[in-house]
Amino acid sequence: MFIQTESTPNPATLKFLPGQDVLGRGTADFPDAGGAGNSPLASAIFAAPGVTGVFLGADFITVTKADGIDWAHLKPSILGAILEHFQSGRPAIEGEAESAHAQQDGPDGEIVEQIKELLDTRVRPAVAQDGGDITFHGFDRGVVYLHMKGACAGCPSSTMTLKMGIENLLRHYIPEVTEVRQVAV
Repeated sequence: MFIQTESTPNPATLKFLPGQDVLGRGTADFPDAGGAGNSPLASAIFAAPGVTGVFLGADFITVTKADGIDWAHLKPSILGAILEHFQSGRPAIEGEAESAHAQQDGPDGEIVEQIKELLDTRVRPAVAQDGGDITFHGFDRGVVYLHMKGACAGCPSSTMTLKMGIENLLRHYIPEVTEVRQVAV
């Protein structure tokens, strides 16, 4: 098994490509080791000292490291954990991967569906290339609330992506959208 790595716009985050499905569908975000109990893969990666976050995508794994830790020292441990996990045949996550978008019913249902459709077709594939994900959290009085995960969470360019890219796209296609804001979940 050959595992490729790619840098991301976030210098504290590295994308690992094992060359096979990780989750297949959906994503799983583990911003700390405490929440990784249902993921043998994330738990194994968190065992490497200096790992502060793990994000599992369809065919990639994004790992975030602590400040002051050098990738040259951390990367071999992560590669070993990923290799050992895939050789074991265990699933990356036990149970269901999290639902991508939050549910929102009410009078804005049609607008919310348009927002989710644009996110799924135009935004999420692009940010997955950088090792992250952006999901819908809510819509209220013209403001779209999005949750950034993986490499997107804490990325120095995330505010620019959110405001200049996603906000402009949504405002162009959906006139009811006036602003886009990031939420921490």
